[in-house]
Amino acid sequence: MSLYQFAVFGNPVAHSVSPLLHQFFAQSCGISLQYQKITVPEDQFSNYVQDFFAKGGRGLNITVPFKLQAYDLAQQLSARAQSAHAVNTLWMSDSQLQGCNTDGVGLVNDLKRLQRDLSQSRVLLIGAGGAARGAVLPLLQSSCSALHIANRTAHKALNLMHTMHKHASSEQQLSASGLDELAQLETRFDIIINASASSLHGQALCLPKHLYSADCLAYDMLYSANGQTAFLEQAAVDGASQCADGLGMLVYQGAESFYIWLQQRPDAAGALQYLRHTLQA
Repeated sequence: MSLYQFAVFGNPVAHSVSPLLHQFFAQSCGISLQYQKITVPEDQFSNYVQDFFAKGGRGLNITVPFKLQAYDLAQQLSARAQSAHAVNTLWMSDSQLQGCNTDGVGLVNDLKRLQRDLSQSRVLLIGAGGAARGAVLPLLQSSCSALHIANRTAHKALNLMHTMHKHASSEQQLSASGLDELAQLETRFDIIINASASSLHGQALCLPKHLYSADCLAYDMLYSANGQTAFLEQAAVDGASQCADGLGMLVYQGAESFYIWLQQRPDAAGALQYLRHTLQA
């Protein structure tokens, strides 16, 4: 019997730990699979996807820069994918290519692991790109009381807010601004999430200190071997009482993809511990 075939498509993708993650998931569920990381030429994404599934592939994870192309290619989209306008998980069902976005649910599940009750929390989301888009619907569905989207380019944050406004309940406050307008806000946030690329470039975000509540969690979607990023280091100085990088988000979004493909819930907590140890080794 042939192994289940999975892969992550990206460019670049050599740094990806997804093969380690999904092999751990498979072992925790007693499943045999093969999971590869494949560098896809930027003008060949559609051909690579079609070829993968034509040869019996079971599922794909999609990373930079192909999430928008995956959204356009999928014939059926989940509600999460439709709201994010981006796809990171592909599979075939009823001879049609299915697409979902598991990034946001991965974030929410990691926040729960960190014992953060999102219900009635005030959340500040920094960024308005693909990572932020995937997070907004799950955050709203978690019943946060307020969600403010801030971006260097204000109109991108405002556009995202207007797009997502239909998903907010009448009790939820959904707002947006440029980063330079944050000093005018009077809200103290319980959770501040960096979905921008600032830490990728080693750049700290100097946010107004009054935005941090007394028990504020600073969360960076980027992850590092030691759990520290430029954003988190600055946030700790500015008033965050708890800091966390995005390795847990990576694990939980992967766990959701694994469940979509195989209908089994893997050991996400064990996988997170394993990956952190592996990265630090």
